[in-house]
Amino acid sequence: MDAALASKIAGHPKYQELKSKRSSFGWWLTAAMMIVYYGFILLVAFNKPFLASRLGEGVMTMGIPVGLGVILFTIVITAIYVRRANSEFDSLAEELNKAVLK
Repeated sequence: MDAALASKIAGHPKYQELKSKRSSFGWWLTAAMMIVYYGFILLVAFNKPFLASRLGEGVMTMGIPVGLGVILFTIVITAIYVRRANSEFDSLAEELNKAVLK
């Protein structure tokens, strides 16, 4: 990439907006994931009887749906990020391209 083009992009307000919004949103999702994941790990470490408690008469324990919930949460926040990236972030990137490459 040409250094002049890179510096033009880096100094453009749309780039600053895109970078700021994407970073902020990424940190919020990271914090949410860390809370859920480490919450699960802390539950495993400090409340094994809760996770080992049976659900009904079968062999399923509370740990199975809680663990599945962590996996589903990961899928959901990934989908949320992809949706926002495909709409808001991509449109900002397109506006930036049009402004810089004209």
